[in-house]
Amino acid sequence: MEVTDYDLWEVPPRWQFLRLETDTGLVGWGEPVVEGRAPTTATAVEELLEEYILGEDPRDIEHHWERMYRAGFYRGGPVLQSAISGIDQALWDLKGRDFGVPVYELLGGKAREQIRLYQHVHGDSPAELAEVASDHVDSGFTALKFTPTDELDRIDRPEALDAAHERVSAVREAVGPGVDVALDFHGRVSKSMAKRLAVRLEELDPMFYEEPVLAQHNDALPEVAARTSVPIATGERMFSRTDFRPVLESGAVDVVQPDVSHAGGITELRKIATMADAYDVVVAPHSPLGPVSLAASLHVDACTSNCLIQEQVHHLEGMPNYLEDDSFLDFEDGGRVDLPPGPGLGVDVDVDALDEAEERDAWEVPKWFHDDGRVAEW
Repeated sequence: MEVTDYDLWEVPPRWQFLRLETDTGLVGWGEPVVEGRAPTTATAVEELLEEYILGEDPRDIEHHWERMYRAGFYRGGPVLQSAISGIDQALWDLKGRDFGVPVYELLGGKAREQIRLYQHVHGDSPAELAEVASDHVDSGFTALKFTPTDELDRIDRPEALDAAHERVSAVREAVGPGVDVALDFHGRVSKSMAKRLAVRLEELDPMFYEEPVLAQHNDALPEVAARTSVPIATGERMFSRTDFRPVLESGAVDVVQPDVSHAGGITELRKIATMADAYDVVVAPHSPLGPVSLAASLHVDACTSNCLIQEQVHHLEGMPNYLEDDSFLDFEDGGRVDLPPGPGLGVDVDVDALDEAEERDAWEVPKWFHDDGRVAEW
């Protein structure tokens, strides 16, 4: 079997699908994208496929990963790693389809029967956040996540702390102590404010603080962690084992969040998870993208004993999925899904839906500014 051709689709809300074709008729799907930079990522995908994958046997996944990563003089970073990630997903999908088994069977077999999901909470006021959170719990979720702050200055006023506390308090009061509530600082918080927020919000029992500082400031994580008993999570903007190694060695993180569409695909996500386990750290893969990316994450989760929980966006109102059959997204009370089906990733993408959606406007990263005109972190 050899790879003979490929296609790419950029579609709303901010996703990009890759299809690899083979001389046997089998196809494999992946999602290579940097949100807001899909055309840039597509160029990297095309270069990698043309140079390393076309004409090759797709089943030699480790060899292909090493060539794509190591053969270029420059390596790593969001664009190249995201391109490799989507190709890697499609290679695993092809191999699973060729063997007639789910990808998780190729990774060593299942370590669990179900995988827990969390749901995002969106709202413009404490009351709206509380209402939406309650609705999600009523639908079966037992874990939620939201961002408790707007843009913050590097050292902001006490009222900014009060506003964050009011939002989190409203959600906690609405859902009670039987629901986990994770708080995503989204890298929009400085080291100084992260320390203050960590102390102020601890009494509301967050599940974890996500990305309290930007990945570029991971050296500040031990200082933040020393001020709170709340677990610290990070990793959505880290792209390889070597990026995760310093934070694991620091002892400051309790949860790592590699993204299967940014951190090297299934191949690298599995290695990051294994490395984290050696430091008694759990994995909660980042996944705000489409169904192929989510399916790839779920296959790694299925065979990873230190997987805590899985992010997803597919149960948010109005979210497309572009699948012929989306039943693998069905969840039971407790917000748990069964192990993903096979063969391969177990998802069949609706190409007609992709073709129709491709005409729409591309997503752009929101642009935030402080009152005085300075650029603010989103």
